[in-house]
Amino acid sequence: MHWYLVQTKPRQEQCALDNLQRQGYECYLPTLRAEKIRQGAVAVVAEPLFPRYLFIRLSQENSAPSWAPIRSTKGVTRLVSFGVEPAKVADSLVQAVRAQEANAQSQPAPLFQPGDRVRLTEAPFAGIEGIYQMAEGERRVMVLIELMSRPVRVPVAPTSLRQVG
Repeated sequence: MHWYLVQTKPRQEQCALDNLQRQGYECYLPTLRAEKIRQGAVAVVAEPLFPRYLFIRLSQENSAPSWAPIRSTKGVTRLVSFGVEPAKVADSLVQAVRAQEANAQSQPAPLFQPGDRVRLTEAPFAGIEGIYQMAEGERRVMVLIELMSRPVRVPVAPTSLRQVG
Protein backbone atom coordinates (compact mmCIF):
# COMPACT_ATOMS: atom_id res chain seq x y z
CA MET A 1 0.00 0.00 0.00
CA HIS A 2 1.22 3.47 -0.91
CA TRP A 3 -0.09 6.97 -0.40
CA TYR A 4 -0.94 9.07 -3.44
CA LEU A 5 -2.17 12.61 -3.86
CA VAL A 6 -5.62 13.55 -5.16
CA GLN A 7 -6.32 17.04 -6.47
CA THR A 8 -9.84 18.21 -5.72
CA LYS A 9 -12.07 20.86 -7.19
CA PRO A 10 -11.88 24.26 -5.43
CA ARG A 11 -13.38 24.12 -1.91
CA GLN A 12 -14.55 20.53 -2.42
CA GLU A 13 -11.96 18.68 -0.35
CA GLN A 14 -14.55 17.43 2.16
CA CYS A 15 -16.95 16.39 -0.62
CA ALA A 16 -14.19 14.42 -2.36
CA LEU A 17 -13.11 12.85 0.95
CA ASP A 18 -16.67 11.76 1.82
CA ASN A 19 -17.30 10.31 -1.65
CA LEU A 20 -13.98 8.45 -1.81
CA GLN A 21 -14.48 6.98 1.68
CA ARG A 22 -18.02 5.95 0.72
CA GLN A 23 -16.43 3.92 -2.10
CA GLY A 24 -14.14 2.16 0.41
CA TYR A 25 -10.90 4.08 -0.16
CA GLU A 26 -8.65 4.96 2.76
CA CYS A 27 -8.13 8.72 2.61
CA TYR A 28 -6.62 11.44 4.74
CA LEU A 29 -7.45 15.15 4.62
CA PRO A 30 -5.16 17.10 6.96
CA THR A 31 -6.95 20.06 8.53
CA LEU A 32 -6.02 23.02 10.67
CA ARG A 33 -8.41 24.62 13.15
CA ALA A 34 -8.61 28.38 12.68
CA GLU A 35 -10.78 31.28 13.76
CA LYS A 36 -12.88 32.76 10.93
CA ILE A 37 -15.75 35.20 10.73
CA ARG A 38 -18.90 33.29 9.76
CA GLN A 39 -22.35 34.89 9.66
CA GLY A 40 -21.20 37.88 11.70
CA ALA A 41 -19.57 35.86 14.48
CA VAL A 42 -16.14 34.42 15.16
CA ALA A 43 -16.23 30.64 14.74
CA VAL A 44 -13.57 27.95 14.90
CA VAL A 45 -13.52 26.01 11.63
CA ALA A 46 -11.42 23.16 10.28
CA GLU A 47 -9.73 24.22 7.05
CA PRO A 48 -7.68 21.99 4.76
CA LEU A 49 -3.97 22.25 5.47
CA PHE A 50 -3.31 21.82 1.74
CA PRO A 51 -6.24 23.43 -0.09
CA ARG A 52 -7.42 21.33 -3.08
CA TYR A 53 -5.43 18.21 -2.07
CA LEU A 54 -5.95 15.06 -0.02
CA PHE A 55 -4.08 11.80 0.39
CA ILE A 56 -5.40 8.40 -0.72
CA ARG A 57 -3.93 4.98 0.11
CA LEU A 58 -3.92 2.38 -2.68
CA SER A 59 -2.31 -1.01 -3.09
CA GLN A 60 0.59 -1.51 -5.49
CA GLU A 61 -1.40 -4.03 -7.51
CA ASN A 62 -3.79 -1.33 -8.66
CA SER A 63 -3.24 -0.34 -12.24
CA ALA A 64 -4.25 2.91 -13.95
CA PRO A 65 -7.56 1.54 -15.32
CA SER A 66 -8.72 0.51 -11.83
CA TRP A 67 -8.20 4.09 -10.67
CA ALA A 68 -10.90 5.36 -13.04
CA PRO A 69 -13.53 5.47 -10.23
CA ILE A 70 -11.27 7.87 -8.32
CA ARG A 71 -11.02 10.31 -11.21
CA SER A 72 -14.79 10.26 -11.77
CA THR A 73 -15.64 10.78 -8.09
CA LYS A 74 -17.60 13.94 -7.28
CA GLY A 75 -15.23 16.62 -5.98
CA VAL A 76 -12.10 15.04 -7.49
CA THR A 77 -10.19 16.69 -10.33
CA ARG A 78 -7.41 14.14 -10.82
CA LEU A 79 -4.74 11.96 -9.30
CA VAL A 80 -1.49 13.93 -9.18
CA SER A 81 0.88 12.28 -11.65
CA PHE A 82 4.29 12.67 -13.18
CA GLY A 83 3.68 11.76 -16.80
CA VAL A 84 1.36 8.76 -16.76
CA GLU A 85 2.59 7.44 -13.40
CA PRO A 86 0.67 8.61 -10.27
CA ALA A 87 3.02 10.30 -7.79
CA LYS A 88 3.71 8.26 -4.65
CA VAL A 89 3.92 10.02 -1.30
CA ALA A 90 6.26 8.60 1.33
CA ASP A 91 4.59 7.04 4.38
CA SER A 92 6.98 9.02 6.57
CA LEU A 93 5.66 12.30 5.12
CA VAL A 94 2.04 11.38 5.83
CA GLN A 95 2.98 10.30 9.37
CA ALA A 96 4.81 13.60 9.94
CA VAL A 97 1.80 15.60 8.71
CA ARG A 98 -0.49 13.60 11.01
CA ALA A 99 1.80 14.26 13.98
CA GLN A 100 1.91 17.99 13.23
CA GLU A 101 -1.86 18.09 12.78
CA ALA A 102 -2.38 16.38 16.16
CA ASN A 103 -0.13 18.95 17.87
CA ALA A 104 -1.86 21.90 16.19
CA GLN A 105 -5.44 20.75 16.90
CA SER A 106 -5.35 21.72 20.56
CA GLN A 107 -5.34 25.47 19.88
CA PRO A 108 -6.97 27.03 16.80
CA ALA A 109 -5.00 29.58 14.79
CA PRO A 110 -6.22 33.01 15.94
CA LEU A 111 -7.98 35.33 13.52
CA PHE A 112 -5.51 38.14 14.28
CA GLN A 113 -2.02 38.24 15.80
CA PRO A 114 -0.73 41.08 18.00
CA GLY A 115 0.88 43.67 15.73
CA ASP A 116 -1.34 42.89 12.69
CA ARG A 117 -2.55 45.94 10.76
CA VAL A 118 -6.34 45.99 10.70
CA ARG A 119 -9.11 48.22 9.37
CA LEU A 120 -12.23 48.91 11.42
CA THR A 121 -15.41 48.36 9.39
CA GLU A 122 -18.16 49.58 11.72
CA ALA A 123 -19.10 53.03 13.03
CA PRO A 124 -17.93 55.15 14.73
CA PHE A 125 -14.40 54.26 13.53
CA ALA A 126 -15.25 52.74 10.13
CA GLY A 127 -12.33 53.03 7.69
CA ILE A 128 -9.70 53.79 10.32
CA GLU A 129 -6.62 51.58 10.35
CA GLY A 130 -5.06 50.40 13.56
CA ILE A 131 -2.85 47.77 15.12
CA TYR A 132 -4.37 44.69 16.70
CA GLN A 133 -3.29 44.43 20.34
CA MET A 134 -5.00 41.46 22.00
CA ALA A 135 -8.19 39.59 22.67
CA GLU A 136 -10.22 40.87 25.60
CA GLY A 137 -12.57 38.03 26.41
CA GLU A 138 -14.58 36.19 23.76
CA ARG A 139 -16.51 39.12 22.30
CA ARG A 140 -14.00 41.98 22.32
CA VAL A 141 -10.50 42.74 21.10
CA MET A 142 -8.24 45.73 21.69
CA VAL A 143 -7.04 47.80 18.75
CA LEU A 144 -4.57 50.69 18.90
CA ILE A 145 -5.68 53.57 16.66
CA GLU A 146 -4.44 57.10 16.26
CA LEU A 147 -7.06 59.61 17.36
CA MET A 148 -6.31 63.35 17.45
CA SER A 149 -2.58 62.61 16.99
CA ARG A 150 -2.49 60.29 20.01
CA PRO A 151 -2.48 56.50 20.23
CA VAL A 152 -5.72 55.23 21.80
CA ARG A 153 -6.73 51.69 22.70
CA VAL A 154 -10.25 50.92 21.52
CA PRO A 155 -12.26 47.81 22.43
CA VAL A 156 -14.19 46.49 19.41
CA ALA A 157 -15.92 43.32 18.27
CA PRO A 158 -13.56 41.08 16.27
CA THR A 159 -16.20 40.89 13.52
CA SER A 160 -15.72 44.62 12.89
CA LEU A 161 -12.09 44.16 11.81
CA ARG A 162 -10.52 43.25 8.49
CA GLN A 163 -6.89 42.37 7.84
CA VAL A 164 -4.96 45.05 5.93
CA GLY A 165 -2.91 43.47 3.09
